[in-house]
Amino acid sequence: MRRAVCPGSFDPITNGHLDIIGRASKLYDVVHVAVMINQSKQGLFSIEERIELIREVTAEFGNVQVESFHGLLVDFCKQRDIPAIVKGLRAVSDFDYELQMAQMNNGLTGVETLFVPTNPTYSFLSSSLVKEVAAWGGDVSHLVPPAVFAKLTERLPKK
Repeated sequence: MRRAVCPGSFDPITNGHLDIIGRASKLYDVVHVAVMINQSKQGLFSIEERIELIREVTAEFGNVQVESFHGLLVDFCKQRDIPAIVKGLRAVSDFDYELQMAQMNNGLTGVETLFVPTNPTYSFLSSSLVKEVAAWGGDVSHLVPPAVFAKLTERLPKK
């Protein structure tokens, strides 16, 4: 069985994330979405809320499993016998950082990293930008799945 992981904080999941996960789901039998727990950061959504939202918006793929992780991604992969990490690249600056991570991960455990170029429609998109624009009352409905937009609208005060 071909397995891969798409890691991230997903606070919140965007259409860009969903595009990468969807494309990975066509290449692998099982795609694990690993929601990173970073205790030094306070997210807009709890880990449980993120997992619930991701499960809801990826249900159509049929082969996506969602769970949280804390620590090294390669340990997550090792524990679940996952040989590949799928990462979306938006720009050259992403590549510089992600290449170093890929080489470190491969050196530690032999896990491979597959880089997927982001759909140009989402090349500027990040969870941070979505939250910032939404917090100032900007329309982000076209940047996130409808369920996420509803939660954002509910969570952020109107300005």
